[in-house]
Amino acid sequence: MQDGFFYGLCPPNHSIRRVVEFELLSRELRNNKRNFSLVSVSEQNFSLANESERNPAAPTKKAILLMQDGFFYGLCPPNHSIRRVVKVQTISCFQSYLIPTFECSLMLQKSKTPLLEFTNKGLYCPIGQFYIDPFYPVDYAVITHAHADHARLGMKFYLAHKDSIPIMKIRLGMGINFQAVDYNQNLYINGVNVSFHPAGHIIGSSQIRVEYKGEVWLVSGDYKLEDDGISAPYEAVKCHTFITECTFGLPIFNWKPQQTIFDDINLWWKTNADNGIASIIYAYSLGKAQRILFNIDSTIGPVFEHTTIHTLNQALIESGLPVPKNKKADNLVDKSEFSKALIIAPPSGKGSSWEKKFGASSQASASGWMAIRGFKNRANLDKGFVLSDHSDWGMLLKAIEINQAERVITTHGYTSVFSRYLNEIGIESIKAGQDFEDQFGTEEVELEDSSN
Repeated sequence: MQDGFFYGLCPPNHSIRRVVEFELLSRELRNNKRNFSLVSVSEQNFSLANESERNPAAPTKKAILLMQDGFFYGLCPPNHSIRRVVKVQTISCFQSYLIPTFECSLMLQKSKTPLLEFTNKGLYCPIGQFYIDPFYPVDYAVITHAHADHARLGMKFYLAHKDSIPIMKIRLGMGINFQAVDYNQNLYINGVNVSFHPAGHIIGSSQIRVEYKGEVWLVSGDYKLEDDGISAPYEAVKCHTFITECTFGLPIFNWKPQQTIFDDINLWWKTNADNGIASIIYAYSLGKAQRILFNIDSTIGPVFEHTTIHTLNQALIESGLPVPKNKKADNLVDKSEFSKALIIAPPSGKGSSWEKKFGASSQASASGWMAIRGFKNRANLDKGFVLSDHSDWGMLLKAIEINQAERVITTHGYTSVFSRYLNEIGIESIKAGQDFEDQFGTEEVELEDSSN
């Protein structure tokens, strides 16, 4: 029941996740009426009674009952449109009740505060009184990673992985109030157990595990399952509810092994170097840039970094992280050195006056979006390397499997498609609201400086 209305009915041994959604049920009822029995009980009065105590004076309710193959699939008020009935998947906590007339269990929703909820400021834990990757200033922010769409300015307090802190201090200010934590370190915030687990997205990226009274939610942040060699590899975390990004949540996104991509990058660079042409590759300054620098064959020629990337790398190196040390591509460099060089720059450098200093060059981009035909040509690039720090379609599904998630909530990306597919294969899923979804995915476009 909810608000005095009946919303679901099933046998006592029936998993609530297998109950047919009302909207789907109503469609099948219209298309194939012979398989269903629409039983009106509006002329009968029946009492709800607790299993342990049957009270003859219990209030009576009238309802319409839907049955199939001897199982009850739905119950609603007689004047209530079947399609308007709340979907079963939104009812998450139940207490068993009996309707003696039909000898089955009615699942009754308890009044319960969810462990995490979507608000206009971001994902909020009302019991712990903290936000995860909030959009607007709040008192307590738990941060999954240091990309600009997840770690924002103005929070009174930041809780983040220790490897994210050097970048957050550069981007948000040296005076931010923070606590640095390690992976798998248990913390208690107002009685809620919170821990950080590797997400494999970029250096310091974390999944946030939230547990209270045995209920476990996992917030993915951004993640990938392939070990890139420089970020802590993704760690499976068993959970009841998994809040997952699905930036590349379409079957067309299917990444090749990264070694194959780096072999292609090295070949492109070597060919250019042999012809005396500079190789400029555009990649996000945080995450993609460090991944490329760590995995390329640096014996091919010199490597130079855009000022934005160089500044971030210096902070990571000073923190003891294994980021290769390279020269900054500034005006002090002898121009002849660029002819055999690989220059790595943020996407905002494309088309700017900055790139003219290198003379003859071949230009490429490393991005998952290069998998879509036309992206490379529209960006006026010579090469497009399909290299993403997000999970592809198969990785998203694998993460749900290895986390043993019972329920999945999809955020930012192809949320509707991915959530619908999960429901079709028997995994309960809903998508976050559009207002929440629109806050992510910008990563660092707004922070890039193309002038250096």
